Amino acid sequence: MIIYNTKQGIILEAKGKYILMQESWDEFINDDDLFTKLTKLVSTEQAIDGDLAERLLMESLLPPVGSQEIWAAGVTYYRSREARMEESKEAGGGDFYDRVYEADRPELFFKATPYRTTGSGQTVRIRNDSKWNVPEPELTLLITSSGKIVGYTCGNDMSSRDIEGENPLYLPQAKVYDNSASVGPGVCVTDKPLPSDTVIRMEIIRQGKNVFSGQTETGQIKRKFDELAGYLYREMTFPAGCFLMTGTGIVPPDSFSLQTGDEIRISITGTGTLTNYVE
Repeated sequence: MIIYNTKQGIILEAKGKYILMQESWDEFINDDDLFTKLTKLVSTEQAIDGDLAERLLMESLLPPVGSQEIWAAGVTYYRSREARMEESKEAGGGDFYDRVYEADRPELFFKATPYRTTGSGQTVRIRNDSKWNVPEPELTLLITSSGKIVGYTCGNDMSSRDIEGENPLYLPQAKVYDNSASVGPGVCVTDKPLPSDTVIRMEIIRQGKNVFSGQTETGQIKRKFDELAGYLYREMTFPAGCFLMTGTGIVPPDSFSLQTGDEIRISITGTGTLTNYVE
């Protein structure tokens, strides 16, 4: 089942589409029994017209974020380890990322506040003081205030690779700025972990042409999702829950950088496609 946050209310997509007009997004998703709640709603609510649902999603779709912070995990895929080591070797930090990849403790960092986050169909930005920018497609976890993973969505972790590569301590500037994060289009809610063969795909379209495409599977990630969530919640509380990007296994070649007008499409099996445009 997938839930969408819209200006008209929450839309639930299961066997049909249902609209829950007066529900608070924050209160609705921060529920350890979210799947059970949705299952009951499907059995009692009246499905709405499919054309109406599609129009609402096209005209009033919001990011699936209320007051939740977005955090991110780094160097969780071997491909990301290689890319980080290559970009930072001139700064003397090449082995930092190898050590993070092998360490017990994962790399976790703050990514975005809700107002710096965009949704599907909206724009993302590249920094004016950076010349090497890429999107990072990431499976993103919805975690409740108690620390339970209850859903999954697509995430776009925009990154300035030249800034991070200049010095690993510059990572916050490379990662955190206005419109540097996007999630959506909705949240896939399930009572079972996603299968390890769940496919993550990314395409970048420039002037109507595909200039990059790549894919990986979530089974390639080194760390377990519960492990990442557990470390994040060790010394922090999230009253409305939070979102956690789990790292990327798709990295464009070093010769590639985003340009204004590019279209980024990130698809994850079962969660839909997150589409962003670079401004």
